[in-house]
Amino acid sequence: MHWIYLLIAGLFEISWAVGLKFSHGFTQIVPSVLTVIGMIASFYFLSLALKHLPLGTAYAIWTGIGTLGTVIFGIILFKEPVTALRLLCIALIISGITGLKLLSH
Repeated sequence: MHWIYLLIAGLFEISWAVGLKFSHGFTQIVPSVLTVIGMIASFYFLSLALKHLPLGTAYAIWTGIGTLGTVIFGIILFKEPVTALRLLCIALIISGITGLKLLSH
């Protein structure tokens, strides 16, 4: 169950990062409120995961999920560039997350 908490925490991290973009520096009320809710939920689920997972592994995976998700949403929602080098970096993030998951105890 702790890996599920970590996944949920990562998904909420994506939501608050994207929400932050839509909040325009916390000047838009609805995106700002949703962003703060996403932040709280992300930290809450991360704290649940940390009860059973090593700190370094959990934190790296949490930020990796967030990074991967925000890059994907940036490409889809904000028309950010898709380049071979960017895709390579995403692949490296995925391989790092996978490696940490496989090597954690």
